[in-house]
Amino acid sequence: MNGPKIGVLALQGDVREHLAALDSCGATATTVRRPGELDEVDGLVIPGGESTTMSTLLSVFDLLEPLKAKLKDGLPAYGSCAGMILLASEILDTRPDAQHLDALDITVRRNAFGRQVDSFETDLTFAGIQGEKVRAVFIRAPWVERVGNGVEVLAEVPSGPAAGRIVAVRQGAVMATSFHPEVTGDRRVHELFVDLVRNT
Repeated sequence: MNGPKIGVLALQGDVREHLAALDSCGATATTVRRPGELDEVDGLVIPGGESTTMSTLLSVFDLLEPLKAKLKDGLPAYGSCAGMILLASEILDTRPDAQHLDALDITVRRNAFGRQVDSFETDLTFAGIQGEKVRAVFIRAPWVERVGNGVEVLAEVPSGPAAGRIVAVRQGAVMATSFHPEVTGDRRVHELFVDLVRNT
């Protein structure tokens, strides 16, 4: 039996890495660049990249409103880093003209951990993932400053200056991480999303 067909928004960012991760989890992975391609997928990954650029490209490719509508109708989605920012209902430290998808009732702060030189890795306890802790790579990452009712916190930074900051969430069929699981070789976050798509 074929796995669910999951698209990766292919406007900018770590598209190839997410496609490979999804394939290795048994999904049928494909790129999404046009509104019609949204109708053909069971779920969507919004990769890391530059969130304000991606929000502009969503409008350029006429994807913004169709994607908002799909998410409102229950399309499962997973966003990493910039993807988390785009899925949020409120974004701090962004440009006034930046668009967002309003699919998670959260407030995120862009580049909360600092600039590229402040990128770091740590091990996280991640709700729903058994065994070893999840190695998390943060690159100019956001964090979550507020979660609304119905938003489940999946992971927080365990120690250091950012201890207690929320870095993974889920609300219904939508999940997001402020880190990049696609770059580590650990497929468990993607497996969690593929299972979510199968069961939605």
